[in-house]
Amino acid sequence: MIPTIGIVGGIGSGKSFVADAMQRLGGYLIAADPLGHEALKQADIKAQVIERWGNGILEDGGDVDRRKLGRIVFADATELQALESLVFPYIEKRILEAMAGARTRSDVKFIILDAAIMLETGWHRHCDKIVFVDAPRELRFERLNEKRGWDEKELQRRENVQKPLAEKRKVADAVIVNDADADKLARQVQVTLEQWKVI
Repeated sequence: MIPTIGIVGGIGSGKSFVADAMQRLGGYLIAADPLGHEALKQADIKAQVIERWGNGILEDGGDVDRRKLGRIVFADATELQALESLVFPYIEKRILEAMAGARTRSDVKFIILDAAIMLETGWHRHCDKIVFVDAPRELRFERLNEKRGWDEKELQRRENVQKPLAEKRKVADAVIVNDADADKLARQVQVTLEQWKVI
């Protein structure tokens, strides 16, 4: 059976950099974030989103405006739970379909699951090993400020709805430090996968 490695870490820790390094070593990537976008485009889910939050949640083109929706749900735990109950079952179904597809391919050495809220959703039960990506908070904030325009309050608000980093780290089978040194990151990924006899 092809093993599945889950990637967890703080917001902006660089989980996607670790996923990229793993892909280069023969891993098949399943990223939950794009599946979340896909979920909001499903007619039945979109209809329920509009029913709860109104047409004001839509972009001019008719798609759900994820920024507007994010501002609402990350400010209110009840609203966040409502959204999660709509999209999480769809995302998990698509993750399992992608895993099943990957297992039929001879070129796949292992599967990578990159899902920010893996532990919160219980999706880690589909993984054989978990990697925790560690990065200094200042560096994480810098990345998020630059890429997404987040301020410190926004980062804090998003972190408040996830498990504390110490808890994520505790369940991990390995820790990879991402302090912006790409070569060092690649070496750590390779060593970890070799130790696990995945490559």
